[in-house]
Amino acid sequence: MRAAAATTASSRGRETRAQVLAAVHTLKRLGSKAAREGMARYAIPSDRAFGVSMPNIQRLGRRLGRDHELAAALWDTGWYEARMLAAYVDEPPRVTLAQMDRWCRDFDNWATCDTLCYALFDRTPHAWRKVDLWSRRRGEFVRRAAFALLASLALHDKQAADEPFAQRLALIESAADDGRNFVKKGVSWALRAIGRRNAALNAAAVAVARRLAAAPQAAARWVGKDALRELTSPAVARRLAKNPRGPGTRSPR
Repeated sequence: MRAAAATTASSRGRETRAQVLAAVHTLKRLGSKAAREGMARYAIPSDRAFGVSMPNIQRLGRRLGRDHELAAALWDTGWYEARMLAAYVDEPPRVTLAQMDRWCRDFDNWATCDTLCYALFDRTPHAWRKVDLWSRRRGEFVRRAAFALLASLALHDKQAADEPFAQRLALIESAADDGRNFVKKGVSWALRAIGRRNAALNAAAVAVARRLAAAPQAAARWVGKDALRELTSPAVARRLAKNPRGPGTRSPR
């Protein structure tokens, strides 16, 4: 029985390696020099990239289907597009706490960070725990991941109650004075995403944004003003008036 299991595992390993080689070959074929050169404009390193568009990565992900082992092997290649592809291939229920930490430590650009949080990590059972943990870390992309993940939860978790989001406004307020570009933009994204969920959270987020806009620190002022522009806009007001209780509800007739 043990021998049979070992044979099965060995066969599975060979299959995964073949899939990775095929996927990397496809990504290389889909890449372009122009796209690689354009990555620099968006502060994305291109030394380990092919230059593949996101729609092509997503199409390949749908073709491959969900496969936890394949996602891990894709990540281990170190290629930018293979790591983006891993976000669409991994199985959220099988993602572990250790894996999230390990991959998060590998983040070296905002695009990989945001895609993993937006397309995979927010669907795992560990998402809220990692928001709290990563928000206290000093690494720029680890800290950004905390707020990219919080924003993704606000955008995607339609059934979540207000309380988890309201509680984490304090994390936003405490991190808003971090002047590093990718952190402050992640903090603003989280604040704006929470404030768009419903009327009650909008009021709470606007109160935080007003305090930040009057803060002595330049980064906090930027976050506050950036959030206020959106959260007090006519478009958001109309959306909240139409459905004040937010995701998963309908306005009473």
